[in-house]
Amino acid sequence: MSVSLSAQNVVKRYGGVVALSGANLDVQTGEVVALIGANGSGKSTLSKIINGVVALDGGRLLLDGRPAAFRSPGAARKAGISTVFQELSLIPTMTVAENIWLTREPLAWGGIVNAKRVREKTNELLALFEGTYKTALTPDMPVGDLPPDEKQIIEILKAVSSNPRLLILDEATASLDSRQVQRLFDLVQRWKEEGKAVIFVSHRMEEIFQVAERYTVLRNGITVGEGLINEVSPRDLIALMAGSAVKAAEEAGAILAAEPAAAPQAQPAAETGQPAGRATSEEPDISLEVKDLKTSVLKGVSFTLREGELLGIGGLMGQGQRDLLHALFGDTRFTGSVCLGGRPVHFTHPQQAVRAGVALVPGERSREGLLAIRSILENLQLPNWRKYGLITRIKQAYKDAGNIAKSLQLVMESLDQPVSSLSGGNAQKVVIGKWLLQNPRLLLLDDPTKGVDVNTKAEFYRLLADLSRAGLSVILYSSDDEELIRLCSRVLVLHDGTVYAELSGPALTKANLVAASLGTR
Repeated sequence: MSVSLSAQNVVKRYGGVVALSGANLDVQTGEVVALIGANGSGKSTLSKIINGVVALDGGRLLLDGRPAAFRSPGAARKAGISTVFQELSLIPTMTVAENIWLTREPLAWGGIVNAKRVREKTNELLALFEGTYKTALTPDMPVGDLPPDEKQIIEILKAVSSNPRLLILDEATASLDSRQVQRLFDLVQRWKEEGKAVIFVSHRMEEIFQVAERYTVLRNGITVGEGLINEVSPRDLIALMAGSAVKAAEEAGAILAAEPAAAPQAQPAAETGQPAGRATSEEPDISLEVKDLKTSVLKGVSFTLREGELLGIGGLMGQGQRDLLHALFGDTRFTGSVCLGGRPVHFTHPQQAVRAGVALVPGERSREGLLAIRSILENLQLPNWRKYGLITRIKQAYKDAGNIAKSLQLVMESLDQPVSSLSGGNAQKVVIGKWLLQNPRLLLLDDPTKGVDVNTKAEFYRLLADLSRAGLSVILYSSDDEELIRLCSRVLVLHDGTVYAELSGPALTKANLVAASLGTR
């Protein structure tokens, strides 16, 4: 079994957003190549291109020296390529065996599924991680009943069940404990000896140096470094990942220092030279206090937030950032204490959070934030109709919606047009606008500028500056490190469900943010 894969000058665009603009990667039989990069560098996009999930727009893939283009994961699997993605593809209502062998079940005579053979082969796979399970795992257990680490193991077993020549592990260790990680690395060593090749993506620097022979570093969609792992240090890799600031982000961020406006208990940003919400010598009151907040992902997060402050949440994706926002919004169960405006709260439903003045702008606006077939008016007023009475005061609703649309500079023909007709940036303004009509005291933002162009980002930054100066407390999770640095007074960097570092002032740099995201200093 041998394999040679080469991605050469790969380009991928999503509308006006360039995800990859010159990505290169080579992996050969019997080696592990670490694919490294900060948030938004293009690691997952390149992995999806190799695995046939998305099509490239430029460049080429060579498999065993010949051009290759996979139209689907099934086509890639037939060529011997399999991927363990960070976002699990398992079906909760199906059993372990059904998930592993879905569409590839061993068949008996007459095309009937050979249940006995399915069970035998599943048990052979489960034995690979024997001794590391927390439950008495069997082929017949529903996947939805399993803890996160065992779901991740099933995802790994599903990928290796096809006996691939090339295996892509995209953050495959994120949910595993130390015993399970070590077992996976033992298996990787075995697979290398069998002639397989592995592309390894991880947010843990120590894992990269433990398992990989070579590295490839992506930054802003471009390969900026590659070589032998034993010839570099963590500091070298962090320097490659951080690079220099993106010019577009610098220009957009400069907006925050323009057009000074009065802020409660704080000087205008232009006078202080600080981003909106950054505390002055006379600090505003504490609006939110969180102590030892734990979920199935978070392991004890504590912090305070002041009135008018824009607090950033950073770190590589999947480290608990969204768990934190959804716990504060009453959408995820948690333990620990939360005080809002000096009063203890423990929301168990989003309606409770909304009534208390908490608003959440979700990351997946098309799925979680909008009713695409309904009008702009209906979407803006979705959480607000109750305040217009049993007999809806429609004129007042139109007036209020029109005012918020104007303040957000929403580009539209009328409030009656379907929200699906708007651009991505304007659709995001509708998601934000519906909550601003509630006059919230705490605004939670889940990666709100993902996938929008630079001009739309600039408008959004202006809006954040105005809201922060007006005293609204904001927590912003962003997968764009430059955005966090430019916008926030402080950034809490989450790593493996904990606050690994709190960065502010001179310490709030790209290099420090990247290093903390990887669990290093």
